[in-house]
Amino acid sequence: MASHSAQDFYDQLAEDYHLIYADWSLSVSRQGNALNALVRRYLDGAEPLDVLDCSCGIGTQAIGLAEHGHRIVGSDLSPAAAVRAVAEAQRRGVALAALAADMRRLPFADASFDVVLSADNSLAHLLTEDDVRRAVGGMRRVVRDGGLLMLSAKDYGDARQARRQSTVPQVTDSNAGQVVTFQLWHWQDDGVYDFDHLQLLPDGDTWQVRVRRATSRAWALEQLAELVRECGFGNVTWHGVEEAHFFQPVLTARPAA
Repeated sequence: MASHSAQDFYDQLAEDYHLIYADWSLSVSRQGNALNALVRRYLDGAEPLDVLDCSCGIGTQAIGLAEHGHRIVGSDLSPAAAVRAVAEAQRRGVALAALAADMRRLPFADASFDVVLSADNSLAHLLTEDDVRRAVGGMRRVVRDGGLLMLSAKDYGDARQARRQSTVPQVTDSNAGQVVTFQLWHWQDDGVYDFDHLQLLPDGDTWQVRVRRATSRAWALEQLAELVRECGFGNVTWHGVEEAHFFQPVLTARPAA
């Protein structure tokens, strides 16, 4: 199968992205609390911190961190997602500046941020080691010495070897009724897979089906850790789900001397 555009996928999904979560508003708070606790473990100092969320989506993590008083800038490959992130932040009464940008070409000055974040398995859309190096190398450029990098990624475990074909359905309550979201995976070589992101929305006595398609790579966590080290970071550590109180493992790293 042909690879699909990540930007097109997230532009199409921006309006419905919150339906990935059982309770998106609650998830914003919980994820903000978890990430802030990790930030404070490493950067226990003056408030507020300058934070870049370079794959901010509709603001799930960026808004949660803004609610802890940090100065947040968001960027995302999807212009539609970035626009919604700003609107959602306004609804929750926090400040968030966001723009459309490819994380492989971050449009920010050197050493602009105390923390750089990319969450929710966003690096999986980078299909080659060179693309990951470009992205993480840019993160190293814009984070200050003494700052912090945070990445979260899916732990694929044996899914790649087993060629898992689907995810577990997520059921979300909406004004129209229950919405069901899941993915079907179609494997290529070297851990790359195309996926159909399906949402079933109630429509009277039947269902409306929405399908969006994208391509990801099932990076092993240690592969990502090694690439982060190559890009000039040290103290590279994966924090498991239970330790991080986050829905995915979280990598932290500090700029190397």
